[in-house]
Amino acid sequence: MLDTHCHIDLYSKPESILNECDKYGYTILSMTNLPSHFERGIPFFQNRNKVRQALGMHPLHTAHHKKEFPKFISNLEKTSYIGEVGLDFSKEGFDTKDIQVHTFEKILEIVSDKKKLLSIHSRLAERKVLELLRKYKIKNVIFHWYSGDINLIDEIVQQGYYFSINPAMVKSMSGKKIISKVPRNFILTETDGPFVMENDLPIRPGHVQPVVDFLATEWMLKNDEVKQIIWSNFQKVVKKLK
Repeated sequence: MLDTHCHIDLYSKPESILNECDKYGYTILSMTNLPSHFERGIPFFQNRNKVRQALGMHPLHTAHHKKEFPKFISNLEKTSYIGEVGLDFSKEGFDTKDIQVHTFEKILEIVSDKKKLLSIHSRLAERKVLELLRKYKIKNVIFHWYSGDINLIDEIVQQGYYFSINPAMVKSMSGKKIISKVPRNFILTETDGPFVMENDLPIRPGHVQPVVDFLATEWMLKNDEVKQIIWSNFQKVVKKLK
């Protein structure tokens, strides 16, 4: 199973989760919210077969951005994956939007000439995020749990950017509308665990079967055919890192 956005370090027993991912052979991109969190995870993510840790600077952690930014720079060459980064102009993040934009622009500037894959948070800031990605000519992007204007999806796809879909999205009407608008060759799977719940418990990394089932119905294909399309999409993303 492919999970392009989860937060292994935020589970109660991260090492146990990592071992579980290894055991089942899941391909996982595990986000971090701050560079110091990334540093703490390095010893645990080393030598994992298909699990990679991403270097993040979450937009809702602006109180730490200035202090943490030197660590972002010093750890940049230790991973090909950047996330979770982006903007959040919801009620929760609106008062810090200027700091968020400043940090996000600094990140985009320093990765613009590097082969990195970015997992993007864009809640209520989708158009601004897209504007900045274009400004810095960022090529390899996944919009994580997109919840914005359905009419912006075509513009995002025109840039060659992808969308990662999680089980919570296939349960909501708005999520289903978004998924139906995204071309199948621009869809990837994620869980966003532990923030998505499954049977009243935090969803486990790699548990994307509800998304596969939904897409099989939506596209009128077999599950294995859906998995092949998603895996092919991921291979195109990874190829840009080489």
